[in-house]
Amino acid sequence: MALAPLATLADLTARGLTVDASETGIVGVYLDVASAAVREAAGTPISRTTSTLSLEGPTGQWLTLPGPPIASVASVAIDGRPVTDWRLRSERLWRAAGWSGWEPSEVEVTQTHGLVDVPVDIVDLVCRMTAAALVAYRSEDGGEGLAADREVTSERLGDWSVTYGSDGRITEMELTPFWRERLLARFGGSVVALRSR
Repeated sequence: MALAPLATLADLTARGLTVDASETGIVGVYLDVASAAVREAAGTPISRTTSTLSLEGPTGQWLTLPGPPIASVASVAIDGRPVTDWRLRSERLWRAAGWSGWEPSEVEVTQTHGLVDVPVDIVDLVCRMTAAALVAYRSEDGGEGLAADREVTSERLGDWSVTYGSDGRITEMELTPFWRERLLARFGGSVVALRSR
């Protein structure tokens, strides 16, 4: 099941962006894409969801779970064998017998995690990315405004000339290194395999 976008049409409207009824479909696409980019940079779904993930079993007794905050854990299996002798403490699972023996193991965990309410700065970031994409969409007939972002780096007036440059981004949906670092530092999740339900 796909996750809901981190921001909504109502959030865009609250920020002063007027969306024509004919644009609601494309705005929905931009909200989804911007949300996916933010989640990818954060390494976690951010919003509350239930996920089944596969992790390499550590040799010790503690298994750190990605995607904090962890609300609950429904099931745990080691190499396909269900186990119940674990405890959830501080975003980690503790098990007296440890998570692997002499050989590496795969631990499958079904957990409910993430935030109930998306933080306002994340909502604002997704709205700004969506608004930028909508401006590009509106700038040219036929969607030509969605082509790779180019900025004017120099102009000359006599015998007019213009030079275009780029900040390295191809679209408005690419996050800057600053935002990538900020999201990773804040959420710091990394999941080997993730299936949201």
